[in-house]
Amino acid sequence: MIPDNLRPLFWDIDIKSFHPEIYPEYTILRVLEFGDAEAVSWFSSMFSEKMIESVIRNDRRLSRKSANFWALAYMVPLEEVAALR
Repeated sequence: MIPDNLRPLFWDIDIKSFHPEIYPEYTILRVLEFGDAEAVSWFSSMFSEKMIESVIRNDRRLSRKSANFWALAYMVPLEEVAALR
């Protein structure tokens, strides 16, 4: 389940019935785009680095600013980031 302090990141869903492990890409995207250090710590314990990098590489919904930041943080080459193409 989503910790109480992270619920504002998921404003558009029914948080009571949401299971992040069933929707890892959506969950990761929300934290990458809107989360703070605490949110990143939480999702880093839930999802593998490989899964997080996959979202950074493949999800076009990331803003250019977030995509650039997270690509640098996870050492993903910028030319491999879909949101930057």
